[in-house]
Amino acid sequence: MNDLSPPSGETSNDFLRDATSILVLSLAPAIGLGMARFAYALVLPSMRSDLGWSYTEAGWLNASNAAGYLLGALFCARTVTKSGAFRVMVLGVWACVGALLLCALTEQTILLNAARGIAGLGGGFAFVAGGVLAARIAQNNPAQGAFLLGLFYAGPGLGIFLSGVTVPFVLEFSSEYGWKIAWAILAGQALVLALTIAWRASRYAPQGAAPSLDQQRRTGRPRMPLLLGGYFLFGAGYIAYMTFMIAWVQSDGGAAGIQALFWAVIGTAAMASPWIWSGLLRSLRNGHAFAVLTAVTAVGAVLPLVWGSLDALLVSASLFGVAFFAVVASTTAFVRRNLPPADWASAIGALTVSFSLGQMIGPVLVGAVNDRTQGLSGGLWVSALLLVVAAVVGGLQRDSSDHIHGT
Repeated sequence: MNDLSPPSGETSNDFLRDATSILVLSLAPAIGLGMARFAYALVLPSMRSDLGWSYTEAGWLNASNAAGYLLGALFCARTVTKSGAFRVMVLGVWACVGALLLCALTEQTILLNAARGIAGLGGGFAFVAGGVLAARIAQNNPAQGAFLLGLFYAGPGLGIFLSGVTVPFVLEFSSEYGWKIAWAILAGQALVLALTIAWRASRYAPQGAAPSLDQQRRTGRPRMPLLLGGYFLFGAGYIAYMTFMIAWVQSDGGAAGIQALFWAVIGTAAMASPWIWSGLLRSLRNGHAFAVLTAVTAVGAVLPLVWGSLDALLVSASLFGVAFFAVVASTTAFVRRNLPPADWASAIGALTVSFSLGQMIGPVLVGAVNDRTQGLSGGLWVSALLLVVAAVVGGLQRDSSDHIHGT
């Protein structure tokens, strides 16, 4: 299997090498999520205006992305077993690059939905397989494992930041169909990151073999129903914010500079999250880290709705950005703490399936609420409510008494 394993002659617990390896891995979710998923929020208002979509129709494109992500999660564990986690991650990355380019080349709603589905499938492969690799690397350094995992889950922040400082200005200064140029630029940015992954990975030799499906089954299935339920609700709530907030900012009079600043703050905060939350992820047990971090995202989602100012918008972006991928890290930390390594791929896959189902429902549900209320505030309130309920449900999850493997 192609893993980011240490070159010969270097110690396996070299923290700097482990951190560097995970930072390379983090470029995969930067592409698959930061660009191929979340950047859609930046181009949505322009696409909706040019193509005459309702909010529900606009929401369907993110639902298609989530459906592809669901397929990626469903098939990722088996594909990792057959082909190796690194190969699966790279396949997902290149699928995302191609999907971004396709979005720049068509105006057909069916093809756009197909492209978003391919991006979701690639993002699911890149994120789940990359998460498995990151968890294996973090296992070499238990004392810094939570921080190392956080580095991987901060990766989407880079994609959010890069898209945030380019796309709003492209749309501001482009003429008709500027959203096509925006998608092409996103494809170019993703291509650079994909080539960086390929270049860096060439320094590492293939090593090891993936556990077989039979080995995975013998170790038992994860018992985490409340965390799965909370993660489903989180997926529905957070993706609604990440789909429609730029449209809300724009409708509130925010020009390209404000949109870029808001999105860049989300990305910067996401990249800072490992330094802020690693202690919490290491110290809290049960579903408590998930609950705290989801509650922080809920506060971030509510702030612009109750405090209408630029300061509120930036505080919202900071809180939401610093916590929403730390929530994902908390689920992986739960898996690592409660299950043996042979079950990590299937457990992370199960969580990702639940997450994906929530992401499929969230944009369409909130889009329908927005259409019914003829505005965006109603749907964003639904998003915040879903996050509050997610925090409560996930917080009730308890650690297993069978497997405690540390963080």
